[in-house]
Amino acid sequence: MRRILFSFLLALAFESDLEAQTPFYQRKTITLVVGTTAGSTYDAYARFIARHWGKHIPGNPDFIVQNMPGAGSLIAANYLYGLAKPDGLTIASIIPALYFNQLAGRKEVQFDYSKFNWIGSVDRSNNLIYMRSDTPFKTIYDVRRAAEPPKCAATATGTIGHYMPRLLNETIGTKFNIVLGYIGGPEMDLAVERNEVQCRAFTHAAWFSGELYRTWRTNGFAHVLIQTGRKRDERLPQIPTLNELMDEFKTDEAGRRLTTVVLASGELGRPYLLPPGIPADQLKILREAFMKTMADPEFLNEAKKRNIEVEPSTGQELEKIAKEVIAQPPEVIERMKKLIGK
Repeated sequence: MRRILFSFLLALAFESDLEAQTPFYQRKTITLVVGTTAGSTYDAYARFIARHWGKHIPGNPDFIVQNMPGAGSLIAANYLYGLAKPDGLTIASIIPALYFNQLAGRKEVQFDYSKFNWIGSVDRSNNLIYMRSDTPFKTIYDVRRAAEPPKCAATATGTIGHYMPRLLNETIGTKFNIVLGYIGGPEMDLAVERNEVQCRAFTHAAWFSGELYRTWRTNGFAHVLIQTGRKRDERLPQIPTLNELMDEFKTDEAGRRLTTVVLASGELGRPYLLPPGIPADQLKILREAFMKTMADPEFLNEAKKRNIEVEPSTGQELEKIAKEVIAQPPEVIERMKKLIGK
C-alpha cells in the first residue's frame, strides 16, 4: 500500500514538474485588437507583425487580429483597459495620441493612459499634411492666407487627422477646417479623391509605404505641405518643418510647449500595449519577444520588400513617455482643451 501511495505521489510530482516547465503560451491564442479599420496603415502593420511575433514567444502561440475601430481607436483603448482580461492574451494597437482626450477631461475616456502596460512600438512617426494638387493651396503659406479654408479629413479628436491641422492653426496661423467622422484611413483617402475634403494629416511612414500614395506622388494628384520632426526628411527636402515655421512666425512659448506635448505622440509611434494588472513575467516575455521580432532578419527583409519602416522603441521607453505626457501643468491642459475643441 505504501509503495502504491509513493508511486502515486511521485507521478503527481512528475506531472507538476512538467506543467511548471510548459511555457504559459503553449497551445494558446493571442488576440491582437487593432483600433482602426481593416486596410489602414495601423492594420497593415499589426497583421504583418502578428505573423512573425509568435515564433519569438516561448510556446509559440497563435495570433488572431480583430479590428475594433471607432472614435480614433478610443473604443479599443476603453475595451483593453476595462474589459480585456489581464492574462497576457489580449494586446491592442491604438493611435497613441489618445492621451489628448484624457488631458482634456473628455468623459468618453475610461482609462488612465499612464497605467497601460507598454510592450513596444515598431516605429517613430513624424507627421505631415498632404493636399490635393488641383487646389489653390500649393504651400503652407497659401493656407495661412486662405479666404476659404481647405477641409481636412479626420476620424475623431485625439487623432493625427484632427490634432495636426488644429495645432497648425494654433501655432502658425493656418486656416484649416477639420471634418470629423470618417471610419478610417481608406475612407478618408476616398473622401479626398471625391473632393469631399482636400487634405489629410498622417505619418511619413504611411505616405511613403502605401501603393495609393506612390501613385499619387507619381501622377501629381497630391503634394505635401508641411512636416514635423527635428529636421527635414531627406525624402522631403523642400518641405518646411513645423519648428522652422514656428521660428519664422515667432510662435509664443505657450504654443511651443503645447507643440512639444502634442508631438510626443510621434515618439510613441505605433504602440502595442496590454491592460493594467498583467503579471510581470508575462509582460517581460512579450516585451522581449517583440524586440526579438524587430531584429529578426526574416521580419526585416520582408519589411524592406513591403516598404514598411521599422524604427522600434522598447516598452520601457514608451512607459516613460506615457507618464510624462499625462503629467502636465494647468496652462498646457487648458491649451490642449482648446486644441481638441473642448
